[in-house]
Amino acid sequence: MKLDGIEEIKSLDFDIPNRKLTVYHFGNLRDIEKSIHDLNFNASLIKTESVESLSFIEVSKNQSKLLWTVLLINFVFFVIEVVSGFLSRSMGLVSDSLDMLADSLVYGLSLYAVGSSVSKKKNVAKISGYFQLVLALFGFAEVVRRFLGYEKVPDFATMVIISVFALLANVICLYLLQKSNDKEAHMQASMIFTSNDIVINLSVIAAGFLVYFLNSKYPDLIIGTAVFIIVARGAFRILNLAK
Repeated sequence: MKLDGIEEIKSLDFDIPNRKLTVYHFGNLRDIEKSIHDLNFNASLIKTESVESLSFIEVSKNQSKLLWTVLLINFVFFVIEVVSGFLSRSMGLVSDSLDMLADSLVYGLSLYAVGSSVSKKKNVAKISGYFQLVLALFGFAEVVRRFLGYEKVPDFATMVIISVFALLANVICLYLLQKSNDKEAHMQASMIFTSNDIVINLSVIAAGFLVYFLNSKYPDLIIGTAVFIIVARGAFRILNLAK
């Protein structure tokens, strides 16, 4: 986003794990270097060289198809989890469903990133960030209400079964994303979100067993609160990037 608007730049190739960025550009390097250094990432120029022709990254139909697949998987499980969460009185499932919805927004933004400019993505990022924040605030309010009021113990069987299926769905999504071996920034971000979801699924499963053994609603509410915090942090990060 910092490099948005520099007309000389024709393509950016991100290597996130190794913290390297290749900039394909024409003309002077001075504005590009200044913009990168302004981020205070302790950046340094590795090398600069001329090339005969610029081999820009072309986003293939396979990439779009992959993102649509993981988006639909996440959205379907958002619906399944939010319905089963309210029916089973489990805030763990409800919070995980909202996290699934938040991921659907991330994949949607990744799809929007296909062939679009950074400036256009900023507005969409703002909308998704505010929407995600509203969902998190709603979740916090519901958790507080259930902490203070009388609530029946959640149905642990529903919690565990639905969470296991959600876990399998996220494992499939991560496998598909890793199989693509795509190094572009938005695809790498999608893999990170999906990896985090697997940890959340395992946490909800653990909470389900604790609900059963302790015959208490509190493990479910604690896990729900933790997931809402993750969703809220993600929303603030998106809004900060979209400034």
